[in-house]
Amino acid sequence: MIVRTWRGRTSISNQAAYAEHFKRNVIPELQAIKGFLGAALLKRDLPGEAEVFVLTKWISMDAIRVFADSDIEKAVVAPEAAAVLVEYDRTVRHYEVVYEVDQAD
Repeated sequence: MIVRTWRGRTSISNQAAYAEHFKRNVIPELQAIKGFLGAALLKRDLPGEAEVFVLTKWISMDAIRVFADSDIEKAVVAPEAAAVLVEYDRTVRHYEVVYEVDQAD
């Protein structure tokens, strides 16, 4: 499994707009791709702004290419998202999952 990570910052007033964009636009697009395994949107409050951190899980780099095209290191940021972000990474990072444990409730 591969985890793809990306980070951005938004104003406090726009953090809900970014979360809504992620839920309404990004998740459905990802769910339509064979090999997509899951995603998480994390948020951290900073003075006067919020940092967002996105983790997506994929079965393979080939599955990521369906989403990101041939330059898989380049961040995929829709204009709607860029409009509410103060700053964001132009590149992403990929990590191979070596070990993972989930705990059932």
